[in-house]
Amino acid sequence: MKTPEALKELLGQCDEVTVSGKLLEQVDCGSYLVESLQLTLNTLETVPGIFAYPKGARKSPLVLFNHSHGGDFLHGKSELFHSAPYLQEPSFGETLLKMGYAVAAIDHFSFGERQGKAENDLVKEFLLTGRTLWGMRLFDSQNFLTYLCQRPEVDTARIATIGMSMGGFMSWWLASLDERIKLCVDIAAQASFERLIAERALSHHGFYLYVPRLLQYFSTAEIQSLIAPRLRLSLSGKGDKLCPVSGVTQLQKALQAVYVQKQAPENFVSYSLTGGHQETKEMRMLWQQFLQEHL
Repeated sequence: MKTPEALKELLGQCDEVTVSGKLLEQVDCGSYLVESLQLTLNTLETVPGIFAYPKGARKSPLVLFNHSHGGDFLHGKSELFHSAPYLQEPSFGETLLKMGYAVAAIDHFSFGERQGKAENDLVKEFLLTGRTLWGMRLFDSQNFLTYLCQRPEVDTARIATIGMSMGGFMSWWLASLDERIKLCVDIAAQASFERLIAERALSHHGFYLYVPRLLQYFSTAEIQSLIAPRLRLSLSGKGDKLCPVSGVTQLQKALQAVYVQKQAPENFVSYSLTGGHQETKEMRMLWQQFLQEHL
């Protein structure tokens, strides 16, 4: 049966952990507060995180930000407030806080303050020990969400997730696994694994993304169908080699049918726009409008 639980089993071993967080620093930025956190999200190492929220607000809608990859391991969660060259300005954090949302991000394995082990080593280590790197990153995100849902500043009925590239993949995977996500925005991440194989484009994506035996049990469309009928906006560039247009179109048709079946066709919106592997000004405008209308 195609369920989040069945999908999670393919991601490898995930040890139970008591989720907690320690405040390291709080900075007053005028209209909002920014907290630096050290979190217990897995049994292997603690996780650095950022949580920022409007001052004076008791319950704010939350946007969980997933950082990109870009081969830049120096940065991770810092992308929330310091845009990469392929992202628009101002940063996601500044933009979302100005819109009235709380925002949060973590460094994923090998990024930012978690550079103790290289990504290449972790892919191999986790495969040898019954885990997958992609699974461990997803489990960290789910447990971070558990922590955030315990915070009095968060409206747990209004939670979204957003990201570009690896962060976009994280967005739709996380929404597929976790129904606490009410709205998903993925940018430059609408890649069909089947079309990547057909077009010999698998090498465009890092080893971290691949899950053993995945296509034996789930198609890409079946994974993403787990999000339905919840809200989703998918934004892709027509010139993005990492997300072949044939795959974007294939997924769009399949998912539209699923949302119609769920009697919520208006909840899935997919655009293939001018641009490459990037967040364009047009994409920025579209995701801001989508959040304002639905969160």
